[in-house]
Amino acid sequence: MKPSKQLFQKLKEFEGLRLEAYLDAAGVPTIGYGHTKDVRMGDRISAYWAEELLQRDVERVAKEVEALHVAQTQGQLDALVSFAFNLGTARLRRSTLLRVIREGRGPETIRREFCRWVFAAGRRQPGLVRRRQWEADRYEERETEGGEP
Repeated sequence: MKPSKQLFQKLKEFEGLRLEAYLDAAGVPTIGYGHTKDVRMGDRISAYWAEELLQRDVERVAKEVEALHVAQTQGQLDALVSFAFNLGTARLRRSTLLRVIREGRGPETIRREFCRWVFAAGRRQPGLVRRRQWEADRYEERETEGGEP
């Protein structure tokens, strides 16, 4: 499975496009659509390069999520890639969210775990609340591989 067009659209919406480096809500230097690797304050990029970085970042994160062998549907893959894109795959691997998915817990428990991750720098972030809601909804969608809702 590959990340869907819907996921790329939502990541663009959630992350927003910034062509000059800025500090995100957690104080991490960021540029483009949420790209953080090797970013220094003062860096500038083009919209074209922001798209390239997003593509590369999502492909990398998707491979890491697929290696966990828990995403059975397109919706599950997209939700977990969005989560890991935002928080990092290391945090996903250590999360209670991943544990309850592996245990086969029900949708309400999984939804609750998604929705716990809404804080940055100790503050509840409205953007993260919306993002986790979308991820929980997307995780529950039942189309299979290759499906586009």
